[in-house]
Amino acid sequence: MDDDYILTITNALGEHRYDAVGVTVMGGPQVRSAIAASMAVRASSPRTPIIWGGYFPTLYTDAATNASYVDYAIRGTGEDTFAALLAAITGGAGAGIESIAGLSWKREGVTVHNPDRPIVDRRSAVLMPYDLLPDSKAYLVKTFLGKRTAAHQAALGCRFRCTFCGVAGMFRGVTVLPPAERLERDLTWLKESLGADSIQYFDHNFFDREEDMLPILRVMAKMQLPWWCYARADALLNMSPQSWALVRKSQLRMAYIGAESASDSLLKNIRKGTHVGQTLEVADLCRHQGVIPELSFMVAPPHDPEGETERTFEFIRQIKRVNPHSEIIIYVYTPLPPESLPLNSRARASATILRDAEGNVLQFPRSPEEWTEERWVKYSCHADAPWMTDRLRRRIRDFVTVLGCRFPTVQDVRMSSWTRSGLQALAAWRYRFRRYDSPWELDLSKTLARMADPRVTGI
Repeated sequence: MDDDYILTITNALGEHRYDAVGVTVMGGPQVRSAIAASMAVRASSPRTPIIWGGYFPTLYTDAATNASYVDYAIRGTGEDTFAALLAAITGGAGAGIESIAGLSWKREGVTVHNPDRPIVDRRSAVLMPYDLLPDSKAYLVKTFLGKRTAAHQAALGCRFRCTFCGVAGMFRGVTVLPPAERLERDLTWLKESLGADSIQYFDHNFFDREEDMLPILRVMAKMQLPWWCYARADALLNMSPQSWALVRKSQLRMAYIGAESASDSLLKNIRKGTHVGQTLEVADLCRHQGVIPELSFMVAPPHDPEGETERTFEFIRQIKRVNPHSEIIIYVYTPLPPESLPLNSRARASATILRDAEGNVLQFPRSPEEWTEERWVKYSCHADAPWMTDRLRRRIRDFVTVLGCRFPTVQDVRMSSWTRSGLQALAAWRYRFRRYDSPWELDLSKTLARMADPRVTGI
């Protein structure tokens, strides 16, 4: 919302004294703005401590603390750690730096990692003061769900430990569900005060154990706000008819399901906890329940990248035969560095030596600046991997183009029905005969139609 945040930071530091500056840092392209903000703080007020928190310093703690403009890194959920650190910095009643769980800091230039802090839900028990925002309605957007879609996060974390997922490193297998009363309070405000007519849930894994979900589903069935969420195939398949009745009443429109692979051995290796058959089953189940499954796949794993990719392409075609309305999202498999994973996952990850296309052992970045290099931004965003060849990159890009034109996403609300039908007709022969290579006419059509890419824009 602030187009010139560097100037805002500089002006604030010139007008007031601050005990510390905190920066929430995501991986990928957002690291650049975190660096710029931190360097602006350091230049304007060299003695002000700078604290990084969020996914990046949790997953890449040493890289974060290697930066001269980062004094402290908070790992995991940071509310308690942040409060204790501020108390210590300001000389209050808080404990010393050495005893603050969840904190990494520097002693004479050497990084010290304090013990982890347990994951707890410290979100406010009262409604957040949204009215303090100058224009809270500016955060509502038009999507395929509705004209005024709001974003909301009900639950925190995920109890699964997939080795490629930052949530596993952040929450270490813990899920914290919201009390039903709090969810009803929040949704009531979003609907009646803000004017939201639909919700995109950012929960890392919305459907947990059925008995715990029932109170939440009852609230959502009462509110009847069309919604989108993340889900797992096994959780959806294990739900009872009674729970599915609540889901239908609540108007679930789309569920983003991590199918990941067409290989049971790879699913086992990445600790997904599902199998290939469940992907087909959930596609069929969603068809009968009136829910669009948005199935994500991760192609080009380090072991047999071309073979696994081609098998995934064929599996996607099989899914489309089971449920033509299934939406497909394709990413590149890029595992987290071993040190980013929970302790019980590191041994297996460390045993797998990753190499680039030339056979060199892969060395992960050791600073925030290195993580901003284009190749590592793409790695963080599951868009490319060092072991891929140019031929495989083209093959994946061409398949995604043909598939996307043959089955345009319903999430693209700007696309007219005429444009949608034209793209489908133009791509039909390529999809039917598996002629994916060099789809120049589809690339041109996508550009002219300004076709949306859910991997980039979301909903």
